[in-house]
Amino acid sequence: MFQVSVEETFSAGHALRGYKGKCENPHGHNYRVRVDVAGEQLDSIGLLIDFSQLKKILRDLIGGVDHTFLNDQPPFDAINPSAENMAKFFYDETSKQMRKLPNAPRITSITVWETDETSATYTPAT
Repeated sequence: MFQVSVEETFSAGHALRGYKGKCENPHGHNYRVRVDVAGEQLDSIGLLIDFSQLKKILRDLIGGVDHTFLNDQPPFDAINPSAENMAKFFYDETSKQMRKLPNAPRITSITVWETDETSATYTPAT
């Protein structure tokens, strides 16, 4: 099994609705997102996926949330912009784009860091 990962960063603000503490107030983070993909087969030149293809997918998604207040952006206008929900959001949206690629590897996990020490990972059911 081969595994490839890419990471990108962005900055955004959010407020956790219903949270009883400081994080209920508007505040911001410098987020980091990692996408992990895996597959059994390499292409004819020995790649699982071109890093640049995977980075472009992630960059395009991040472009929609970078320097925004997440609570105003779908789907976070309806669900809390927690790191957990963000990891699932990035999984869902990355999956849609990956399905357009021929012989795309499967996404094994997506991790979103709010700080250097705190992160949430979404791993799809197999």
